[in-house]
Amino acid sequence: MNRRPLVIVAAAAGVLTTAALALPHLPPNPLSESFNASVFKEQGKHFATAADAPARGDAPVRGNRAFALPSWVPKDATDIRVRVRTDGRARLIRFTLGATPLDGPQCATGTPHKVRGPGLNARWWPGDARDGARPECRDHYQYQVAVRGKRVYAWTDGTPSPGGLIPQQSAPVVRASAQR
Repeated sequence: MNRRPLVIVAAAAGVLTTAALALPHLPPNPLSESFNASVFKEQGKHFATAADAPARGDAPVRGNRAFALPSWVPKDATDIRVRVRTDGRARLIRFTLGATPLDGPQCATGTPHKVRGPGLNARWWPGDARDGARPECRDHYQYQVAVRGKRVYAWTDGTPSPGGLIPQQSAPVVRASAQR
């Protein structure tokens, strides 16, 4: 019996399994970002300053609107990382505070909804981000925000803010070709 085809299939399966497990944990590069966008439906971007990130009004011009920062992120925030679900509204945000303190989190309008935990994966996201997190409701979507020194971690699963207005446009879908 010829075992050569079986050995080739087993080797190919091993290579594909290794690639599937290793690619999401590699530093950002075109191959891993493309893999994450198509397989895990996630995409991420890094902005040196808040001014580098697209604003809600100019997002179609300066980048995808899914990466626009919420209004409560201070203008002098730095080292901003955003990870989004390419097929919905879930997102992770991490940034470093500048001189302007974070004036929240706040949920003055209505009772905050229950938000699920971060359903996205990022190497820069701490496992204990839920500890001490509070709701932030001053944007279209309700975020959970945790502050660790000068680092701020925020996530949303797309839950509307109580009293917040959801944009009439469809979900901020990210196209795989719009990657960094």
